[in-house]
Amino acid sequence: MNGGYKVDISRGERVGRVSSEWFSRPDDERYLSLDDLANSVRARAERSRTRVVESASIQVEASRDNPERLNLMLPGADAPVAPTHWSFGQLASQVGAPAAYLRQIPAALAGINLQYGLTSHRAEQVKTLETDGGRLELRAVTGPDYGRIFDYELVEAVQRIAGNGVGDTRWKVPGVLDWSTGVYDPGAEITRDSTTLYASDRDVFLFLVDDRNPIEAGKLPDGSPDLFFRGFYCWNSEVGAKTLGIASFYLRAVCQNRNLWGVEDFQEIKIRHSKYAASRFAHEAAPALRNFADSSPVPFFNGIKAARERVVARTDEDRADFLRKRGFTRAETGKIIDTVLAEEGRPPESIFDFVQGITAAARDKPHQDARLEMEGKAKKLLDRVA
Repeated sequence: MNGGYKVDISRGERVGRVSSEWFSRPDDERYLSLDDLANSVRARAERSRTRVVESASIQVEASRDNPERLNLMLPGADAPVAPTHWSFGQLASQVGAPAAYLRQIPAALAGINLQYGLTSHRAEQVKTLETDGGRLELRAVTGPDYGRIFDYELVEAVQRIAGNGVGDTRWKVPGVLDWSTGVYDPGAEITRDSTTLYASDRDVFLFLVDDRNPIEAGKLPDGSPDLFFRGFYCWNSEVGAKTLGIASFYLRAVCQNRNLWGVEDFQEIKIRHSKYAASRFAHEAAPALRNFADSSPVPFFNGIKAARERVVARTDEDRADFLRKRGFTRAETGKIIDTVLAEEGRPPESIFDFVQGITAAARDKPHQDARLEMEGKAKKLLDRVA
């Protein structure tokens, strides 16, 4: 289809994780290609050093020129290092001091409290990450067994399957859905406002789709194809702000605000930065990313096909009984059946009908926990068919 693909976003789940990232990122955290992103985070890593030091040997210095700033003199260093907002909180947490309180009092007094905590720190050792970007900064303070995975390692793993992320492979920054027509355009221009490649001093986040190669998984009520695309997002923090993770899924569209619509078969891997995190990344996360990128959509297609063909209810009594046995209230049962009737022009009969009705009804739930619970029940129905 020239100009895009007609999609039905009333089906499947809506996932807002990418939209949350898009909304919160300032301009200097947005990148227009994986090459630019990789160069930035790799250069940062090359200017960094990490080491384990005795906490009691760290000297806290209050600046006379700036009474609101603290510096730290690490053992064996030639110059003091300035903690970032994030690492100051980590350091305070390591020694059991309230970071919020220390930030409110004069630096000299905060320094006395922090120095006492370091001197009496029972764990004895901490691991530091120091970066020289014209000013020597302490970007992270963790326990000595923290398993750091640098941000560039994740970005380079993505580059191995996605190239520059803007069109030299099948994986790219997503296009955009035109709400007025229901057409998803994979060729929309990539700008700082629309990009989904982000990095800050605390983390990286990347979202890419294979949206020039749609997958047809059955027909819509009007006989047109029900189209899906493959997508994944991943994240990491080399300073300990979050885990490393990868989420893969099929989706029908991405809107201007970077919400994911019509999501199916959502899968997620998370890796904590424990002692063996780097090994787990090499043996679990990176291969999972490659496998998803190279995998055939046939199992997904077969699962959708089987769910469409498996009829589980032919009467109103069957429909109500099917849902009530799976923990849905009387009100939820009515809502699910009415939703399918309105969208499909007939009451639900197959597993797929019920899954679509449940996920649509979940979107109307005012509380996230209730939505997630309903979406989880829908996923279990599909998993049983698969």
